[in-house]
Amino acid sequence: MSKRITKEQINLRFNITTLLVYILGAILIVQLLNLQIVHGEEYREQSNTRLTRISDIEGSRGDILDRSGNKLATVRVAYNIELYKTNIETQELNNAILELINLLQKNEEKYTDTFPIKIDPFEFTISDSSLSSWKEKYDFDQDITAEEAFYKFKDKYKISSESIEDIRKIICIRYRITTEGYSSTKSIQIASDVKPETVAEISEKNSIFAGINIAESSIRTYTSGSLASHIIGYIGNINEDEYKKLKDTYGRNDIIGRTGVESLFENYLKGKRGEKQIDMAVDGTTTAEYVTKEAISGSNIVLTIDSNLQRIAENTLKNTINKIASGGFAETIDTKAGSVVVMKVDTGEILAMASYPDFEPEKFVGGISPSDWNSYRNNESKPLINRAIQSQYAPGSIFKMVTATAGLETGTINIWDRINDTGVYRYYNDYQPTCWLYTSYGRGHGYLNVSGAIKNSCNYFFYELGNRLGIDTISKYAKYFGLGEKTGIELPSESSGTLASRETKQKIYANEENSKKQWNAGETLSAAIGQSYNSFTPLQIAKYIATLVNSGKEVHPTIIKTILNADGTEESKENIRNFSNEALGITNDENEETLEIKPENLSAILEGMRSVTSETGGTAYSVFRNFNIEVGGKTGSAQAGENVNAWFTGFAPFDNPEVVVVAMVEKGSHGSYTAEIARDILAEYFGINYRNVEETTNAIPYVEQER
Repeated sequence: MSKRITKEQINLRFNITTLLVYILGAILIVQLLNLQIVHGEEYREQSNTRLTRISDIEGSRGDILDRSGNKLATVRVAYNIELYKTNIETQELNNAILELINLLQKNEEKYTDTFPIKIDPFEFTISDSSLSSWKEKYDFDQDITAEEAFYKFKDKYKISSESIEDIRKIICIRYRITTEGYSSTKSIQIASDVKPETVAEISEKNSIFAGINIAESSIRTYTSGSLASHIIGYIGNINEDEYKKLKDTYGRNDIIGRTGVESLFENYLKGKRGEKQIDMAVDGTTTAEYVTKEAISGSNIVLTIDSNLQRIAENTLKNTINKIASGGFAETIDTKAGSVVVMKVDTGEILAMASYPDFEPEKFVGGISPSDWNSYRNNESKPLINRAIQSQYAPGSIFKMVTATAGLETGTINIWDRINDTGVYRYYNDYQPTCWLYTSYGRGHGYLNVSGAIKNSCNYFFYELGNRLGIDTISKYAKYFGLGEKTGIELPSESSGTLASRETKQKIYANEENSKKQWNAGETLSAAIGQSYNSFTPLQIAKYIATLVNSGKEVHPTIIKTILNADGTEESKENIRNFSNEALGITNDENEETLEIKPENLSAILEGMRSVTSETGGTAYSVFRNFNIEVGGKTGSAQAGENVNAWFTGFAPFDNPEVVVVAMVEKGSHGSYTAEIARDILAEYFGINYRNVEETTNAIPYVEQER
């Protein structure tokens, strides 16, 4: 049974509804007053800010420092001018472009101009092979002149000016907009690295330059010119293929490491981008901007090298090469290149690594010019190659300590055994090599033990010892010293070298008949004195000598001291090594067999090296005779076609070795010539003075001539 609604109930409901309408109306009136009067100006301003874009903030690239914290590669702030699309009339856009170009020209700023027509006189600047397709692209007749095409672009972009110069200024930017495209969120870069005063003028006249934005970026700079250039490496602009793969973390205008530490540690050095929001009025002027995501700087890479020692190493290497080439050692030799490695014996830290000729990393910043690139590429001395780790050479006599170690450790000889050098090794009828002394003076060294053989660099002694050992034993002991294998240094493009062995010959003659693959006795004799297929990098030689003076304990060369992250943390040694090994494709497999040289055997070998520099008749005695610290050393001269490469390797102090030095000069002729490089470096390292014997005497240096 339904209930009946009374008249009083109906009136009550009507009154409540009416009251609600009055209340809602009041609320709407209050809100309207709030919009129009109380906050009217604020909301009108906000309504004009219709365009919002997100702009990247670059995370600056990390620094590269030496072991003392001196910056070798760093960044400086640069200001770039960008243009975004805005909601303004064509004429207003043209006026803004003209004002901007005039300002840039007044301040002698460079800007990007790709428009292929020049004026006064009118000419196409595009190549003939591309001109036809260019005309087709813009629907021009093939016989159109440059002047006619110019004015068609004037009409296309609705340029009202009659000044040819002004017209072209506007066209050059409008043409880039056409070819590259832009939007309210994607800009084109008009100019880069502009002066602060230019930035200030643009900022003051913000209302004139619709859509113009000043973006900060960092530019790589190298504080010491070419110092350590092969270690640091250089950077380049990211190419299209790289960008497609890396566009999640790289922009189209980003840089990327190409060689050296810049390349291998790119992931650490590169910063992470941040973001900022930019609010613009409809006329394109900026009304506000604020950071929405902070940028993170890249990590700083601290190298093991010492800048002062590196500079000495580079200078003495260059000066000695020039001295050899100019006849400073009694003969004029066409030598132009070489390298040096200085390494701590206990840690394997590289204190200096020089390769000559070198290059200027700064020239690659922003893109190297064609003339500079061609000068590097066409230089027969190949200045972009790091000879210390990429070039490999026959070691010659500096290999003889390997053969000596093999002979002593296997018991093939002992430290007292003597071999009589008669000058000509007549063991084989069909191959009878001679000692270098016989070649020069027609006689042998006579009876020598292992120490005397190293001191005098006696080929005959090591022919006989090599013959007794055989190639398999020699190559086995060479592997203990890391020869013929990459050292694993944290630099790209390291060469593995070549170790004389049966396996090596098999690989070389893999496609030849079997007779050519067979090892022969004469090759063993040659390998025993560092020739045959033996070919190593200077860094491998440094590792070998450091391992030797450490009684056979393997030394791992390293160029990275530490990595300092932007958050203040320090990367662990293990992480750095694992990252480097993965980047280089190196496994962490350790040698199953290790070498522990008996103290008496090591003493005999090192005594021979001491006498090289400290006793009359030693092949580097004339260089070190007045040196304040006793040095163990070995000279080497190795045949390379028609030329002879020169080596010196040494360590000091003799009684408690701290540092190993390896110097190598291509076509250097005699190892004793390169000993001066090591002497200068050791003098700097130990902070000592020395008398140059050639300045105080007329003595001609005593030199070896083994081949």
